[in-house]
Amino acid sequence: MKNNIKIERAIHNLTQEDLAKKVKVSRQTINAMEANKYVPSTVLALKIAKIFNKPVEEIFILEKND
Repeated sequence: MKNNIKIERAIHNLTQEDLAKKVKVSRQTINAMEANKYVPSTVLALKIAKIFNKPVEEIFILEKND
């Protein structure tokens, strides 16, 4: 699954640490998601989408092989 977290963070002027604190995860978790090495839970994906005020489908993109 691809995601636009890094782009949205830049738009909202948030660091990985800032976003991590807002969704109550570690900075390493945000880093792993941005590197496509970690697929978040539904709850975490919804929290991130809410922070960016976007539908979850605009932040997380399901790929054919997922």
